[in-house]
Amino acid sequence: MRGTGKTVLICHHDAPLDRGGLASWLTTFTELAGLVIIREPKARLRKRIAREVNRVGVLRFCDVLLFQLYYRVFLASSDGMWQEATLRNLEKRYGELPSDIPLVETSSPNSPESEAFLKSVEPDLIIARCKSILNKRIFTKARVGTFVMHPGICPAYRNAHGCFWALANRDTGNVGMTLLKIDEGVDTGPVYGFYRYDYNELTESHVVIQNRVVLENLDSLQAKLTEILTGKAATIDTRGSKSQTWGQPWLSKYLRWKRAAREEHLKDRNNIV
Repeated sequence: MRGTGKTVLICHHDAPLDRGGLASWLTTFTELAGLVIIREPKARLRKRIAREVNRVGVLRFCDVLLFQLYYRVFLASSDGMWQEATLRNLEKRYGELPSDIPLVETSSPNSPESEAFLKSVEPDLIIARCKSILNKRIFTKARVGTFVMHPGICPAYRNAHGCFWALANRDTGNVGMTLLKIDEGVDTGPVYGFYRYDYNELTESHVVIQNRVVLENLDSLQAKLTEILTGKAATIDTRGSKSQTWGQPWLSKYLRWKRAAREEHLKDRNNIV
């Protein structure tokens, strides 16, 4: 057996940086016992839309839709090229994923087939890279626990798109990722680490930033997960910290973020001159 324990990665079928890059990375210091690949039906997207409308209201949800359109027209192509180049670099660094890794494809990480698969491989640790909240009968299938690399500093930026909202709120010191253990709340479990990198908000999209905040810290994450698997890792006390949940990006917030970033950059450059 390689490394200190058996791991399982839960991820979406259309997330190659997870399915290829992170999965290969896991094989370098653990025994990757399997993959749970999620292929969501359209009905799941409709439910997610309904929850967001209920959360922010119809008018604000129009702002969400406008951002989705803006992203597809102006940002998706360059982000796609970045993703392809990044995946090639990860494959060079960690090798291609072995073809004999057991996997199960499912419509939901909480499905009976997902539960049966996890029970059969008996993982020590699960890494969840998915949009769904995991049921307790799923996240308790790992001996040590199930962990997420949440794109946001918790508990201030819980739920979705924490990096985007920190940037949009000009809370630039809280642009980062939280390694936490899943409990029955929404990103409320024990925190094992905060991770950041020297991002460039003028040239990088929020998608690139929230991916790089994981990928730029893989060596540190390997060390921390090894500590967790061997029972040596300490948690970070976040009691008393501001806690808030966030949702999908708004176009209005995105435009204000980018304008503020340009203005601050010009001001800093003029001060240097």
